[in-house]
Amino acid sequence: MHMPQFSYSFQNFDKARHVRAAVREKSISHKHSREIAVAIKGMSIEKAREFLENVVAKKVAVPYRRYHNEVAHRTNIRDGFAAGRFPQKAANEFLRLLDNLESNAEYKGMDLDRLRIVSAVVHKGTKLKRFTPRAMGRSSPKVDTLVHVELVAQEVSSE
Repeated sequence: MHMPQFSYSFQNFDKARHVRAAVREKSISHKHSREIAVAIKGMSIEKAREFLENVVAKKVAVPYRRYHNEVAHRTNIRDGFAAGRFPQKAANEFLRLLDNLESNAEYKGMDLDRLRIVSAVVHKGTKLKRFTPRAMGRSSPKVDTLVHVELVAQEVSSE
């Protein structure tokens, strides 16, 4: 059996300055994941965790910048983007990934308060092709796309 060989898309990784974590082949929405990744990039780990917990609690919406067709507007979005949603399933996976990233940084002896997310990347993974039974003996295709998420954080000098 052939096992997949995964690598990170982040270039110029320096073991002394960067810490990374990834989750592979998760059954979450690619579009929701992409919008969350864009929203948390550049945040500190603590700020990103607070943001995602508020998304799960439906207090703060994730701004939808690309996949905003027929998405309702939300009043609690900053940065001039009105369309947004509360993708709870994807946000919970990102919270688990942040825990993993934090653990990796702790293991490396990095200062958790000075970590910033410098790369948040989402890729489409394996397609699960199945069929849903329909009336009159017919069937319709059902395709689920799994998702890869990668986070890289960097220790930023305190200003």
